[in-house]
Amino acid sequence: MYVLPATIEISNTAWLAAFIAAIVLGISKSGIKGIAIIIVTLMAIAFGAKQSTGLIVPLLIVGDIFAVIYYNRHTQWSILKRFLPWMMLGVVIGVFAGKDIPEALFKKLMGVVILGSVLMMYWWDRRKSKTVPTHPTFAGFMGIMAGITTMIGNLAGAFSNIFFLAMRLPKNQFIGTAAWLFFLINLFKLPFHIFVWKTITVDSLVVNLKLVIGVLAGLYIGIRLVKRIKDDFYRKMILVLTALGALILFIK
Repeated sequence: MYVLPATIEISNTAWLAAFIAAIVLGISKSGIKGIAIIIVTLMAIAFGAKQSTGLIVPLLIVGDIFAVIYYNRHTQWSILKRFLPWMMLGVVIGVFAGKDIPEALFKKLMGVVILGSVLMMYWWDRRKSKTVPTHPTFAGFMGIMAGITTMIGNLAGAFSNIFFLAMRLPKNQFIGTAAWLFFLINLFKLPFHIFVWKTITVDSLVVNLKLVIGVLAGLYIGIRLVKRIKDDFYRKMILVLTALGALILFIK
């Protein structure tokens, strides 16, 4: 597994990819959903697939804190309570499923998850009917899959987005509920990354401190983009870019 000791100099290319990822992370946490795959891809390219999963988490929490403060009044707690326990179970499954996977295989697995997420969101966008099964097992399946994918690659967005869309949440309620969901889940993931996978270290936190400014810049940009961006163009652009990012992970 790739490690990130302070004694090794990080290349300028890696810093650039990581800083762009931090900006995109901030934009994502401001309410523009569906771009987390770009963050994961850039960070994996910069620091390695498995190591990047832990390195991202403190930055996600910084963005989460802003999101829960800004959108707290829109949170739908009843829906959150239905989904959160299943997602926590998925995280635990992901911890042990991904603990001993070699870096090369982990990178390919992350690429599969990314491509699968892209295909899922593409399938969802192409559906003429927006009706989704509301049986209790639907929340369980989506929650467990979201938990596994968020632990293995911080890629729960596709599953959680479909669940929230199934609940027909208006935009602000969608964002507010998702904000609290990911804030709680990312806090839940912290001890696993620190003590089990050992992907969060003092050295990785030093890197986080240098990237926080990018997250803050992204939050500033994202607030102004939320109401202006054209949805059709945005979704097509994200699907193409994230698919390319997954392919890069396979060949790099």
